[in-house]
Amino acid sequence: MDEFTFIDAIKQHTYKQSSIIKGVGDDAAVFRQPAQDVVTAVDVFVENVHFSRSVMTPFHIGYRALAANISDLSAMGAVPASYLVSIVIPDFWSEDELHDMYSGMAELGSAYGMDLIGGDTVSGKELTLSITAFGYVNRNKARYRSAARPGDIVFATGTLGDSAAGLFMLNNPDDYSDEAFYYRRHRMPTVNAEFASALDFLPRLALNDISDGIANEANEIAQASQVSLTIYEERLPVSSQFGQFSDEQQFKWKLFGGEDFELIGVVPKSRWADVLKAADLSQTRITKIGHVDKLGDTGPVVSLVDHRQLKRRLEQKGYTHLKQVRK
Repeated sequence: MDEFTFIDAIKQHTYKQSSIIKGVGDDAAVFRQPAQDVVTAVDVFVENVHFSRSVMTPFHIGYRALAANISDLSAMGAVPASYLVSIVIPDFWSEDELHDMYSGMAELGSAYGMDLIGGDTVSGKELTLSITAFGYVNRNKARYRSAARPGDIVFATGTLGDSAAGLFMLNNPDDYSDEAFYYRRHRMPTVNAEFASALDFLPRLALNDISDGIANEANEIAQASQVSLTIYEERLPVSSQFGQFSDEQQFKWKLFGGEDFELIGVVPKSRWADVLKAADLSQTRITKIGHVDKLGDTGPVVSLVDHRQLKRRLEQKGYTHLKQVRK
């Protein structure tokens, strides 16, 4: 199949977003959005670095790749709208596999009213997928990591460590509980776009998506806001069967495991009830996990209070893409 036939096969012929003037078919897409701010995010996924066909089908690869972008938009408080896909295709990927990968993106995108509006296709030695997503947010309502203040509440959505647990289970077959749940959390993660956009009315809110582990994301908020954070290990939300794994695995996965695509947020105490209401309306699980402290003499620090009530520094580590490439 040549490039033009492939593009024609995957392009949309009608568009859900009224702001799109022209999508696939010309040198560039055109959209018009006069009343809101445009938020954009891009992610690159390389085969055998960010995903492996040994544990994921092409459908899952496409689905999870777009989920990562939607999660980034959610962390900014934006409503997802459209996306571009650029792909490097090796000759050992079949036409059916490519269609399945785009079907994964289309299924998730359709759930959020997103349109595929263009991209690029080239041949190469390994599959590389780059997605650029666009979303809209009311003017001056984009959420930044720098918005945390001392006295604020720190919260997290969903449950943590599930994706890392799912990947472990897929690579180490055994008799596990809730296998389907963990597999889905790794392959087809939940994103929190409705919840994040429902918080639009709040005057101040910091959000970060948990793609590289909550330890990493909490430190990013602390550094951007020039504050310190205290997080309580026993409050970190985990799934009902998470206890089947060792203590070491649980600790590692819930704090440093990547690709949960949940949100960590910081909000003033006076608005916590509003956050709970938005979570209830969007059917989002939400948990208070800590608080924000004043900046200490050592600079921005994230502290973890463990199950023994001992407090220690929570280092900024987790999934790092450049280290993964060098392995």
